[in-house]
Amino acid sequence: MSDQFVEITSEAELRALLGEPMPRAAAKDRRRLFPVDRQWLAASPFCLVATSAADGSCDVSPKGDPPGFTLVLDDTTLAIPERPGNRRVDGFRNILGNPHVGLIYLVPGRAETLRINGRARLVRDAPWFDRMIVKGHRPILALVVEIEQIFLHCPKAFLRSELWSPETWKPDALPSHASIIKAVQHTEESLEELEHYYGPDYARRLYGA
Repeated sequence: MSDQFVEITSEAELRALLGEPMPRAAAKDRRRLFPVDRQWLAASPFCLVATSAADGSCDVSPKGDPPGFTLVLDDTTLAIPERPGNRRVDGFRNILGNPHVGLIYLVPGRAETLRINGRARLVRDAPWFDRMIVKGHRPILALVVEIEQIFLHCPKAFLRSELWSPETWKPDALPSHASIIKAVQHTEESLEELEHYYGPDYARRLYGA
């Protein structure tokens, strides 16, 4: 099918098609947190962490906790706690081979996002772990990010998608989570057992059994 595509193969072609950024957009990235960035992080309950392995293969992982879950250690350093999950650790394995990460922080109802790029490392303990306890759960691992670039991203994507408009939400347009799992992979559990696993008790197990 590749012969059906008209591919862009150089930055010159890209610029010819899209043009140059306006001066304000070109100059907006910084290397340190401003007070308003700290406010944004304190209000954000959710971020996406993008990583790539040494061979270039990529992964994006969601992270979520109560607002302010990302701990600001100083104007150039953040810490993101790891909570109980599926233990695939795709992104963490990537970081062991390539420390570069990209973060996008969302605040529900806000159409802008805070973007942070930097270098990450995995930390298994530190005195500030006690400041990241949620519902009695102290993280056994944290992602520490040294900021290299930070900027606020414009709201166009959220406005176009109407992401925060409840009247556009159609969660029932898709099968249940358990049904999707059954459709795409073999499991020993029955559909009924999976529906029970992902039922009301699932939310009560978010920070441990």
